[in-house]
Formats: sequence, structure tokens, C-alpha cells
Amino acid sequence: MDDGNSVTTKLLTLLNVSATRIGKRKRPQDDFVPSEKLNKRKSITFAETPTEKSNEDAMDVEKDAYEPSVNISTDEQEGGADHETISSSDGYESHFGVNPSSLSEASRTSVQSRSWANSRVKVGKLGSAIVSVPSNSEASTSAISSNVDILDNLKIPFATRQSKQSKNQIELQNDILAALATRKDLYITSAPLTTKRVTRESIALHALNHVTKKRRRVLKNNERLTRAAKADPDAPPPEDVQDQGFTRPTVLILLPFRSSALDWFRAITSHTSPPAYQIENQSRFLSEYGLPAGAVDKLVTAEPGIYPADHVDTFKGNVDDNFRIGIKMTRKTVKMFADFYGCDIILASPLGLRRSIEKEKNADYLTSIELLVVDQMDSLTMQNWEHVKFVMSYMNKLPKESHDTDFSRIKPWYLDGHAAFLRQSILLSAYETAETRALFNTTLKNVAGKIRTEKSWSPIEVPAGIDQNFIHFDCVSAVDEPEKRFHHFTTQLLPAILKSAVQSTNTIIFVPSSFDFIRVHNYFRKAAGVSFTVLSEYSTNQDISRARQAFFKTEKSFLLVSERFHFYKRYKIRGSRNIIFYGPPDHPQYFTEFLSFPFLDDGVEAADVTCRVLFSKYDRMRLERIVGTEGAIGLIKSS
Repeated sequence: MDDGNSVTTKLLTLLNVSATRIGKRKRPQDDFVPSEKLNKRKSITFAETPTEKSNEDAMDVEKDAYEPSVNISTDEQEGGADHETISSSDGYESHFGVNPSSLSEASRTSVQSRSWANSRVKVGKLGSAIVSVPSNSEASTSAISSNVDILDNLKIPFATRQSKQSKNQIELQNDILAALATRKDLYITSAPLTTKRVTRESIALHALNHVTKKRRRVLKNNERLTRAAKADPDAPPPEDVQDQGFTRPTVLILLPFRSSALDWFRAITSHTSPPAYQIENQSRFLSEYGLPAGAVDKLVTAEPGIYPADHVDTFKGNVDDNFRIGIKMTRKTVKMFADFYGCDIILASPLGLRRSIEKEKNADYLTSIELLVVDQMDSLTMQNWEHVKFVMSYMNKLPKESHDTDFSRIKPWYLDGHAAFLRQSILLSAYETAETRALFNTTLKNVAGKIRTEKSWSPIEVPAGIDQNFIHFDCVSAVDEPEKRFHHFTTQLLPAILKSAVQSTNTIIFVPSSFDFIRVHNYFRKAAGVSFTVLSEYSTNQDISRARQAFFKTEKSFLLVSERFHFYKRYKIRGSRNIIFYGPPDHPQYFTEFLSFPFLDDGVEAADVTCRVLFSKYDRMRLERIVGTEGAIGLIKSS
């Protein structure tokens, strides 16, 4: 085992705890009391518990898939569309089954040493992509699967909905599903607004398919165990029934805001609509994750063009960033607000999960995540990326408690501590940052491989005639980059600006990094010797109003603006003539917006406006979204 003695010790402790519980590790005959025989085509029912009441008049309720005493009739097992046979050759079984074909010592070693074989391919509507597979493995280098193994009861309604969509949308969804069917990680690095909904729906379908296949495998094995116990009570149970993880949740979707969770709820329930499914606690979910009754969303109701489209999409609805919710999937129900250890899908913000983990000092519900989705990564970088890293550090670890787990049903690779090598991760972002690329490069360990889409950026449009100057500073190491940037700014760029009577007033200094912003702010406060004011993500409405007025009336010569402030507020700032970018913004549209602010004032000509951009070779991803991919390469090479 990779973790050596520590993993062995933890696992033996859990096994000993589990072995002391009735019905664990041993299966006496009494453990296999079958449910009451049900009529053909009826779902499984079970006794009412204090926490979950049955409602047989409204819907069929399925017994928890993790209880071995379930009895499923032959008619239910083989006759209906809801019990299609899961072939051992399909993508789910080959990757998440008992003996995954891609999991070997050689593939794990390659992943641990970051030894990947890379190839550039075209992935349909996803465009150009780099496919990476472990160099010492037999993993397929294909970026798409020839067989999209979606179950018919999900695929047929999906095809019906697709018939109402455009050809481009259908092709994009099919290409995404074909890529996900390979069980490789998928990182979409530039997801446009126009494709967000269809992308969510295709990924939600893949997640539901995963949950459904796992549940059916568990239920089939439950039936086998029940039949074996009836046939020969003294015989040992079948050995090949490993079908579970340490805990039930298998899908985790990380999101920035409650409104994002509402979007994903709609994507999931688009595949589980009535009468085939009933949604429990839907009203409560809509009230807690939507806006209060009678509230008006000014972003949605404003005239088109008042607010940028990406800002409206990000901040519409409920933007609380502290939440977590479990969703339990059964044969005919989608239950919202399910207990975390009894749910299949978790929708959460990184902050919400972190607070939960720190409060409970336990993250065992993340031990068996097989499908991870991180959506709107560009927004998550503007919140607190440390929360994302914190959550990722708890993924697929050995649990601290047994949680009444039947260890004889756990897949061997869970017991070996290899779950992280099989987890499929799906990352979605409007653009790449150093943080998101680092997550992809260093944290994802899928032995099936990973796919990262590429985009060739075109130069962004800016008002013609502006004096633009991209200023390079030398930097050998990324570790030294913040220090080198600050040194060049304070010793060369800023002194040159202060010598100019024109450029030393009406000047905005835009700072992308929060850490850099604090440093620059302290420098202006202590050493710059000029009048300035500040707009940061921590500014109150009163602070914002005072700062904007003082800058517009030239009472303050400099205005320091953090990128996070602009991300959250998106104000138009009047009175500027000179814009200094301490570093290129992450969001390319911010560059255009700041260069357009001087023209909010009457009588301003392009020749009156100057722009200075400080950059190093480590700003390549930011630069290419502004000056284009070729332009960024040219700037860095020429410098």
C-alpha cells in the first residue's frame, strides 16, 4: 500500500471496530430476512423510520441500497427498464468495478511521479485538447469513447429533450458525454456563457448515470446474498460482492454560490422529472437557495447592457457562499436535504464544507467520492482558493469511523487506499489561472488519464488610439515573482509616473492579487507620499461612495482597485486618465472595461489616456487573453 504502515494501522482499527458490530464481517442467517414479497413492477418498500416516512400512496420508495437484507423480485430485476443489466464490459464496471483494468502498480507509480504521455487531439465541439495518460500504463489515449454507456431510462428522455435544441448544442453535449465515458478527468478551460446550461445538463446526466449504476450493482448483489442465504443458511456468502465504498456519497459538486446550486438542481432534475420521479423537499430547497418571496433581482430585471452578461450570470439570485446539501437518489425519488451519510450527491461550497469539517472534525463523507465536479473555478479563485485546497486535501482518505460499514462489501481498491487513483474529476472554468492549472497538474491522479481543452485566444478589443505600454520585469523563479514585481513597481515604474505632471493624477492602479494589493496599499500609506484612496472587496458602500467622489473630483490623485472589488461590484469609475495594471487581470474583460472608463467623461480623447501593464513570463495565461495567444508569446520572447 502506498501509505505504508499508517494506512494498514488505520484500516485494521476500522476493521476491528466494524467486527464488533452485529452483522459486520459475519453474516448469520438472521441478517438476511427478506422484505415482504411485492407485486410485479412495484418498488421495494420498507418499515417507516423516525427520520424518513413512507408515502406509498404518492410514490414507491426504495429500500436503502446499502442494506443487505433487501429482496428484489426476479420480475423487477430483469423485466423493467429500471433494472437494465449492467455489463461487466461497460465503462463504469471497467473503471469502478472490483478489478479496474487501468489500476496497476505501474500506472500508480507514473501518476505519483507525474510521468504522463501527452498527445494533442481534436475533441469535437470541445475543440483542441491535450490528452495525458500515465506513461507506464496501457490506458487508452482516446479523448472520446465510441460507446456512451448511459442507461436507457436516462438516455431516452435526454434524447427527447435534445430534439428541441440546436444542432451545435446537441453535438456539444454528445461530445462531452463521449469524453466523460472514457472515465478520464476532464478540464474545460474556457467555458463560454452560452454553453453553461447544456454543459451542466450533460455532466448531470453522467453523474446520475454513475449513481444509478452503482445502486443497481448493490441491489443485484443484495439479491444474490439473500438467495444464497435462503438456499444454504450454513454456507459462506459469495465472495465477489464488493460493490461499495466506505460511505455512500459518490458525487461531489463544488460551487461558489447558492444560486449555482440552484442551477445544478435544475440540471439534475431535468433528467428526473415527474411522473417518473418525485422530488422531496423541493419547496424548502427553492426557498432556501432562491431569493426571498417578493424580492426583486436588479441584475435580472435591469435593461440589457446595464450590467455585463458574465456579471449577471454569476451574481443573479442568492449569492450566499456558505452551504452544503445532500441529495439521495432512489428508484423514483430525488430527496433533497438528505443526511450526508445517506445521500448520493453532495452540492456544496468550499467554505460550507470547510466549516462543516472543522466543526465536526470529520470528513468521512468524502472518503468514497468517485465523481468530482468543480464548477465556476474562475469565481472560486475570486473567493478564497485555500478553501478549495482544504477540501481537496480530505478527498478519498481512509475514514476515521466505520459508519456501520460492511467491510466485506467494500471494493478492494478502497481498502488499499487507491480511491484517488480512480476518482474522475470534472473541472469547469471561464478561463485558466495559475491556481486552476496547479490543481489539474498536481492534485488529479486518475490512472485512466486526463483531458485538458485548449483555446487559442484572439486580442481583446480596446478603444483605439490609447497609449499602451507593456512593461516586462525579469524573474527567474515563480517563488520570487511577487518580490520582483513589487521591487520593479516601487523603484522604476511608480517613480517614472510621479515625475510626470499628467500621469501623477487621475491614475487608477489595478492590482489582481489580494496579497499584492495589501502590500501596495501599505506602501502608498507609508512611503509613496501621494494622495490616494482605495476600493477593495472589504470597502463598505459608504467607503465606496467617498472614494469614487474623491477620485472624480481629483481630491485624490491615485485610486487603488483590487480585482476582487471589481469582480463583486463591477462599478464604472469616472475621472480616470491613466490606468496602471500592477499585473494583467485574470478576467480579460476587466482590461477593456478599465480602458473605457475615461470616456465616461465628456471631451476625453484617446490620446489623453495612457495604459501601463507590468508583466513577467509567469503572466502568460493572463496576457494571452488580452493580446492574444501569439501576441503573448511574442511579448515574452521579445522581453
